[in-house]
Amino acid sequence: MAIPTTELQKINPSALIELFVVELNVLLHGTNEIYRFHSGTNELNNDIVWQGNSYSRFPIQAEGFEYSGTGSLPRPTLTISNVFGFVSALIINTNKVTAKNDLQGAKFTRIRTLASSLDAINFTDGTNPFGTPNSNELPQEIYFIDRKTTENREFVQFECVSVLDLQGIRVPKRQITRKDFDGVGTFINT
Repeated sequence: MAIPTTELQKINPSALIELFVVELNVLLHGTNEIYRFHSGTNELNNDIVWQGNSYSRFPIQAEGFEYSGTGSLPRPTLTISNVFGFVSALIINTNKVTAKNDLQGAKFTRIRTLASSLDAINFTDGTNPFGTPNSNELPQEIYFIDRKTTENREFVQFECVSVLDLQGIRVPKRQITRKDFDGVGTFINT
């Protein structure tokens, strides 16, 4: 998955397309379902297709991905439309497996690619007018749903965290003790 630097450096690059993937875990959520979303449609007013995967046209917004040099990792928010009760139903089914889970621990991936990389099936004449379909993309941003912040009839909002920011995770994962390595906790003067 190469970064499309030549396309990005053009005077008039093709549009940046933002795709979202939510992956559930069978142990936490009772299923290994993968949901793919895009907040728009293709030229044919259908779902976006990229690398053979269909991304459902669904009102979704994600923000807060900015990295700063202060040391704190971004905690993006994911807002998904709940007009038809789809997300609430998903949460109810998840809570039957793990009480009060609310999709916590689900993997959320943000994929950014260019219109020139989209499959030809997205366009009216069956060919991509912006270039040859390929797998070029910007680096994927992977987060995990940490908590549900808002749920109502209109939308459901989640706060996401990096894998390093999950509750109960310590880095380094293994603690070295004197039993493992004799030099731990001792100072040797030379």
